[in-house]
Amino acid sequence: MANTFKRKTLANIDTTLVAVYTVPASTTTVVLGCTLANISSSSITASIRLVNSGDDTYIIKDIPIPSGSSVEVMAGNKVVMEPGDILQVQGSIINSLDATLSIMEMG
Repeated sequence: MANTFKRKTLANIDTTLVAVYTVPASTTTVVLGCTLANISSSSITASIRLVNSGDDTYIIKDIPIPSGSSVEVMAGNKVVMEPGDILQVQGSIINSLDATLSIMEMG
């Protein structure tokens, strides 16, 4: 079973929840870090949701991010994701948010 470090990014995130990462079959993933950057000229809020088998949960909901700033959501914490789990991100203004994930896939 190989461990592979990866980076996943998504730019210009919209006001609807959109998938940044989906765990492949026969793989377990550990989210090591998640940085959300406000690329707009206004303050925004952002949310991250973990979608799994019927028990979807928010990791963070409506965190404020000032214009030109970023926030490291997973600082000091890790999230384990199982096959088929999806990490979704949402901003409060159209095309206002960039997301960068640092992950380790095991499988």
